[in-house]
Amino acid sequence: MGGTNIATTILFVYGTLKRGLRNHHRLSDQEFLGEAVTEARYRVIDLGPYPGLIVDAVNGLAVPGELWAVNERSLAELDAFENVPVLFTRDPITIAGREGVVYAYFMNTPLPANAASGDRWPLKNG
Repeated sequence: MGGTNIATTILFVYGTLKRGLRNHHRLSDQEFLGEAVTEARYRVIDLGPYPGLIVDAVNGLAVPGELWAVNERSLAELDAFENVPVLFTRDPITIAGREGVVYAYFMNTPLPANAASGDRWPLKNG
């Protein structure tokens, strides 16, 4: 499978890990693959200082984000940072127009009452 012996995981990020946001330094030494949009099956929940992603089969939206090729060391660090499996789980996500397995961090806690949601974070006001 190719000439590399370093396993990588393709990760979709939609919140504070994106370029220009406060936790991007956790990904900055990994390979940026480009911007991407999910299929319209998901929703971003505003959790205040960070977002959460959920599956919404009925009213799902296409969520914009970024794709990164992440090595095993970085993935382990990100899993710890995202508090997997307590706060988040790392599960497959469907990216529009892309084959192959892509992972994202999904909320693993109950939805807060009256939580605002949308297709991106921070949510658009108005």
